[in-house]
Amino acid sequence: MFPGKQRISHEMGNIPTLLIVLAAAAMLVPVAALAGVNVNIGIGLPPPIVAAPPDVVVLPGVPGVYVAPDLGVDLYFWNGWWWRPWEGRWYRSRHYDRDWRFYRHGVPRFYNRVDPGWRGYYRDHRWNERPWNYRRIPHREFEHRHYRR
Repeated sequence: MFPGKQRISHEMGNIPTLLIVLAAAAMLVPVAALAGVNVNIGIGLPPPIVAAPPDVVVLPGVPGVYVAPDLGVDLYFWNGWWWRPWEGRWYRSRHYDRDWRFYRHGVPRFYNRVDPGWRGYYRDHRWNERPWNYRRIPHREFEHRHYRR
């Protein structure tokens, strides 16, 4: 046998082993890559909006709905829950100042009856061209009379 032929034959014997090792490595790489993938979809919670308990008023024409008119954001109370829209989503809590949870059912039912101009009506003391002599309900009174725990 020629010296070069023996070397080729010897190297050819390692090719199946090399192919097996490469195939095994190729199969492990995608598994390792997948193990490093982390998909995290989170819905951020709204930031706190009030430090002191808010006073509320009854919204005319929307049974059982109260609103905290002196805040810079919309904060409603309806059906035993505090409600607020934030970044295109609705959140609710049993407390006005904490524990907000994403409301996964879309827009709450009461909101369909809320007049979008209510803040201007509140400021002007007029609702649909009539005097609106609302009564501010202090939070302590509201909590004891209206708030279902």
